Amino acid sequence: MSTVQITRFRRAWLGVRYLLGVLLSGVTALLALHLVLVGVALIPAGGLGLVVLPRVMEFLTRATEAERRRGSRYLGEEFVSRPDERPPHTVLARWNHVMRSASTWRTARFLLVWVPLGVAYGLLGVIALLGTPSALIKASLWWLLPGGETTFFGVGVTNWPFAIVGGLGEGVAFAALFWWGAPFLARGYARLVVRLTSPSEIELRAERLSERVEELSHTRAEALRAHGSELRRIERDLHDGTQARLVALAMRVGIAERMVSDDPEKAVHLLREARSGAEDAMAELRDVIRTMYPPILTDRGLDGAVSAVAGRCAVPTSVRMGELGSLPAAVEAAAYFVIAETLTNVAKHSQARSAQVDLSRDGAELTIRVVDDGVGGALEHGGTGLAGLRRRVAALDGTTTVTSPAGGPTTVEAVLPCAS
Repeated sequence: MSTVQITRFRRAWLGVRYLLGVLLSGVTALLALHLVLVGVALIPAGGLGLVVLPRVMEFLTRATEAERRRGSRYLGEEFVSRPDERPPHTVLARWNHVMRSASTWRTARFLLVWVPLGVAYGLLGVIALLGTPSALIKASLWWLLPGGETTFFGVGVTNWPFAIVGGLGEGVAFAALFWWGAPFLARGYARLVVRLTSPSEIELRAERLSERVEELSHTRAEALRAHGSELRRIERDLHDGTQARLVALAMRVGIAERMVSDDPEKAVHLLREARSGAEDAMAELRDVIRTMYPPILTDRGLDGAVSAVAGRCAVPTSVRMGELGSLPAAVEAAAYFVIAETLTNVAKHSQARSAQVDLSRDGAELTIRVVDDGVGGALEHGGTGLAGLRRRVAALDGTTTVTSPAGGPTTVEAVLPCAS
């Protein structure tokens, strides 16, 4: 047998095998259809159908996804899985969830085609597989049965010449069905399944919109959490540091005021201490302000600030920066903190010999990438500040990716949207 014939036989066998699977799924769908009808009939019976029907439809939806996956695999097409949503536990909530799902109604429409065509195509697969051997057996053993019981093409066999001709003819016909018909039928059914079970463009847009709303809700929660943490930190810094120093300053000035006539020298000493305390309070205030929006960004811009941070890093760090254009202040601050925090981690934990900072802008997105040649193995929950960094980026609807296999290298990439 030549290579072409082997390939053709394999294609025919795969087609038959797919059709046999179609028969199995079609029979399963037929049984499930009866359960659906039972579920509908049980709705007036004390609402029992409200419990049965959602579970049957959930099973059918998963079976439909499996059928679509099988069809896509047979056609050699990419299968995009639709993640299952966890159904609610209460009866009415589960009923509403199933009935409002687009996949439920898509499954119901497909069920009307799935049962008759699935069974019919599956039976054709059985005939393609067993037809030729069956014809040859009938041609050989026709004489064991009463006259006319064995038929070829619907005509009863009464003598050997007709048995030979009829058996060969039927065998050739079934062989043709196996050789050419099965792949053709299998591809046609697979295309029909993929088309009927795939979500429409409107449903895909609705799903993308729903995912976007969920993503924005998550981002908003992260932003609120980051904002709350920042407010608590500022309040703590002001309360424990600056406010305490200002209180001590006021006490020293008050004491000095009372002592200025009795002990001028001691009063001058207290005023000197008060001045020193005022300077310390101002320094702490500047530190607090720097953490809100680094003054270096105002003085030197993002490129100068990044170069300064890289220059101060204990690990030799090079900076590569494209044309960034004008960036919103929040994006500049977030980018600065991402780079500063990441380089701090590099210096503390990575054991790296060098690091590279890349900043580039592609349209409405600013990409920050920090790569080091250290030992890798960075953990987001290992107290390295990566979780806080991710929250800060997520607060601006950005994304953070950390790649740090054991042995290195470690790459931290943050993408920040720049559109206002």
